[in-house]
Amino acid sequence: MKLSPEQSLAGVLEPVFAIRTENDLGIGDTDGVRQMIDWCARHGLNIFQTLPINETSDDNSPYNAISSLALEHSTIAITPAALPDITATLFKQIAKPALLVELRVGAVNYPKVKALKRKLLDAAFAGFLKKHFNAETKRALQFRAFMQENADWLSDYALFRVLMEENGGSPTWDRWQPEHRGPRRARTWLLSLPEKRRDVLSRKQLFFAYVQWIAFTQWQDVKAYGAKKKVYLMGDIPFGVGRYSADVWANRGIFDLDWSGGAPPERTFKSDPFTAKWGQNWGIPNYRWDELRRHNFDWWRVRVGNIQKVFHFFRIDHVLGLFRIYSFPWTPDRNAEFLPMNETEAADRCGGRLPGFKQFPDDTHEHKAVNQAQGEELLRMIQEAAGETTVVAEDLGVVPEYVPPTLEMLGIPGFRIPMLFRNHDGSYSDPKRYPRLSLAQPATHDHTPLALMWAECWANIDAGESVEHNRAELRRMMHFAGLHHEEPQREFNERLHEGFMRAVMHSHSWIAVFQITDIFAQTERFNTPGSTSNANWSHRLSHMVKQFDKTPALAVKTRMLSRLAKESGRRVGG
Repeated sequence: MKLSPEQSLAGVLEPVFAIRTENDLGIGDTDGVRQMIDWCARHGLNIFQTLPINETSDDNSPYNAISSLALEHSTIAITPAALPDITATLFKQIAKPALLVELRVGAVNYPKVKALKRKLLDAAFAGFLKKHFNAETKRALQFRAFMQENADWLSDYALFRVLMEENGGSPTWDRWQPEHRGPRRARTWLLSLPEKRRDVLSRKQLFFAYVQWIAFTQWQDVKAYGAKKKVYLMGDIPFGVGRYSADVWANRGIFDLDWSGGAPPERTFKSDPFTAKWGQNWGIPNYRWDELRRHNFDWWRVRVGNIQKVFHFFRIDHVLGLFRIYSFPWTPDRNAEFLPMNETEAADRCGGRLPGFKQFPDDTHEHKAVNQAQGEELLRMIQEAAGETTVVAEDLGVVPEYVPPTLEMLGIPGFRIPMLFRNHDGSYSDPKRYPRLSLAQPATHDHTPLALMWAECWANIDAGESVEHNRAELRRMMHFAGLHHEEPQREFNERLHEGFMRAVMHSHSWIAVFQITDIFAQTERFNTPGSTSNANWSHRLSHMVKQFDKTPALAVKTRMLSRLAKESGRRVGG
């Protein structure tokens, strides 16, 4: 299903973990996504965008997954109705009412939530084995078909997850027992074990395959439900993968572990002294594109194939990395070591190497041409693998001049964030002049929400910090919202809120998406880039989805957004 830029669209962005429902287990799940689809449909919004849903590592970041192919088990809706392999009695024995009350309050408590969901899935798997596995039931046949269809990645992933548990739950495969540090050695070790022990570990591998079957089945059902409601799911595929992931463990040859990908120092993100001085060191290994090319980019094609199974759209996070990636010759755990150094000292420590763009810096016409050609080649490959799924490119940051025309040529929308696109005098660019082939958004999950941005400007003024700059920024926000002849008020009021939303909704962009916190004018953040705060990736909406339309303060803002979607022609079917 290829959606056309001829029909303007509007939608909402909300991470799955942030969704709150009456039956959740302390974190959002596929049932919550289904409820958000219903909410979007009621109000004329045709896109529900979320963050990556791949299985996360111990920092819970959707952008540092332990598998770029497997889905996060905490997104699975686990109730007897949603997962028939667990009985109501067993569910109540494991998910005790007192624990549910505790988990449903406040932010996500990842250790307890994941432990609870693991126990429930263990119980469901036992029920599945007892009733179905050795029988020719419909569910047994479906599970076997799933394993066969996903054999090219599922076996390595399941073995990686078993070995994680054999090594204290840690994904740091380079510190595992020597016989576990690669798939070939690990399978030789497995065959050397006594039969009883081998059977136990084989059952665990089967469990992890079962969890993926349940996750993919639920997400595919939700995708189909969204299509019926004309609410299209938009996912997210990060450019890089975690160094300590099943992907790197199983496919060492396609990753360059000598370099860590990231982003150069820039004006927007200066969350700490290291980021301000050296840039963002994400720790993701670089790709060996020549090696991937030798195998027709098979690994990438499988990755794209998995995401297109469960989404109608997907966003390529940091698409700039496909052209060239800012790279560090050290991993993030060494950032503090390099913070006080100058370039000469850092180069001496790293054998003459310094952070910079690879494959080439954009310093000559020839280098730019090579970078552009690589990006175009990779994007064409991704589009081919995506089939009818619509591809969107997050092209924010230090953007080379050859990227926008490449995206335009390939028919791939880029991003327009008002605060990042300005005129020479610092004012926000006219949204009516945004490219048609673009996605306009007041803020992504990485940016300051509108209400918080407003409050921070006033806080800086009160503290005497860059007073004129902050007053000018308040006026720029007001001008963008169509309030040209008024003085800024302290409150982020309804007129300012509606004016800003109207400007984005009436932009020339094909797609307009609003973060849920910006729809409700809330100040909480889902992530602060460059920081390692426990608050990252854990904030949940204070209201359940079914309370949105019953809570006056939220309902009035929802009606405003719905009205703007209709008057701007962004409602499919009128």
